[in-house]
Amino acid sequence: LSFGFVSLLIGVTWIYFCINRRKLIKLREQFFQQNGGILMKQKISSIDGTCAEPSKIFTVEELKKATNNYAENRIIGRGGYGVVYKGILPDQRVVAIKKSKVMDGNQVEQFIHELLIVTQVNHRNVVKLLGCCFESEVPELVYEYIPNGTLFDHIHKPLSWLTLEHRLRIAIEIASALSYLHSAASIPIIHRDVKSANILLDANYVAKMADFGASRLVPLDQTQVTTLVQGTLGYLDPEYFQTGQLNEKSDVYSFGVVLAELLTGKKPICLERSQEERNLATYFLVSLKENRLYQILEPRVVKEGTLEQLQAIGKLVKRCLCLKSEERPAMNERSGCGIRECKEV
Repeated sequence: LSFGFVSLLIGVTWIYFCINRRKLIKLREQFFQQNGGILMKQKISSIDGTCAEPSKIFTVEELKKATNNYAENRIIGRGGYGVVYKGILPDQRVVAIKKSKVMDGNQVEQFIHELLIVTQVNHRNVVKLLGCCFESEVPELVYEYIPNGTLFDHIHKPLSWLTLEHRLRIAIEIASALSYLHSAASIPIIHRDVKSANILLDANYVAKMADFGASRLVPLDQTQVTTLVQGTLGYLDPEYFQTGQLNEKSDVYSFGVVLAELLTGKKPICLERSQEERNLATYFLVSLKENRLYQILEPRVVKEGTLEQLQAIGKLVKRCLCLKSEERPAMNERSGCGIRECKEV
């Protein structure tokens, strides 16, 4: 009787385990479909067959283990998009796992959209996507881990270590990434949210563009697209803001603001500054026009740069910040819209 009872108990437990396992498999299949896994594959294959799928599809268990079950002490970033965790894979690679916060239809579309874009990108100055996970309730992206934070933090912290040479080298790297996105990627990509907070610095302080959630692909037969305006106040192209017409010169404008930020150490928008100084782009252009450029540059930049070099950079910023997009320089790999020449002056 005892043996029979034990056998029955084992049998019931096994059946219960099998039912739960089947439910879990069904739930993950449901999440995979709900999170747009099938749609994402269809979208990728629809772009002339030129795009490859992410290098790895991660399971929920792999990402739970990598983040110690999404422990609070593994959180390295938060935002409107959700949470970013630091993870460690079995091969000891350190990764950043981006987990969306909301699971409505728009969030799923944005996730698929970002995944679609970053699977096409392969450049040393763009954060690399390592894989994704569709099995969890909220979709997740797995990126290479960039350890030294954002350019914004390094510019604006007290006693920044950034020399003029560092600042120009970083500007060249950003320009190189944008040049690639605009003209060398399989389909032209407009980032649409270029800002110092979306530029990360790796272990060697090499700049890498990140966060493609707002980006747009440009059909090969078009030079611009009409979209709902997205971007960050202070970096946003005023022409795009007024017309809704987006082209790669919108990124050039934002790059000009980042360049002004690198030179002055000032934030793009600061309500604590005077009315004249509140918007950095406007303040920079007015100062340049009135021959007051040296007064707004960071003292270290003035000390380390030559008159000719700083004037050349100032003129480049002015061109990038032109109100009419056709008057702004284009990004190209050789000159990076002219920043390489400025470094060599």
